[in-house]
Amino acid sequence: MKLLIINGPNLNLLGERETSIYGSRSFEAYFEELQAQFPILELTYFQSNLEGEIIDRLHEARKIVDAIIINPAGYTHTSVAIADAIAAISMPVAEVHISNIYAREEFRHVSLTARHCIGVISGFGLLGYRLAIEAFIERFASAD
Repeated sequence: MKLLIINGPNLNLLGERETSIYGSRSFEAYFEELQAQFPILELTYFQSNLEGEIIDRLHEARKIVDAIIINPAGYTHTSVAIADAIAAISMPVAEVHISNIYAREEFRHVSLTARHCIGVISGFGLLGYRLAIEAFIERFASAD
């Protein structure tokens, strides 16, 4: 199974910014752990601070991966375009948030992208990505 993880704006600073919210580990280090934990999967990772690049990657992915895990970060609450791109592709997409977006500022309580995803994991830190991977493994195994 081929899985793509897409992280949105400012997540390139994981481990450095707001560590009380996002923790002290970089995503790159965590991604290496995920690859080691799931050697049967072909995991790829993309991060961008640019909305259009995220949309382009979603469009490209529809031809090369089986599923996508996306953390749209701030675009979760503002990007109709990313929500439309998720709706336009046929493979399952899971939305992940490191922090509990419902325990934060009011504007973060609305996800424009979630309605086009098969599920949302929020508030479990980086563990949320692993939980999404495990959900996809279970989903694809039960489809066989």
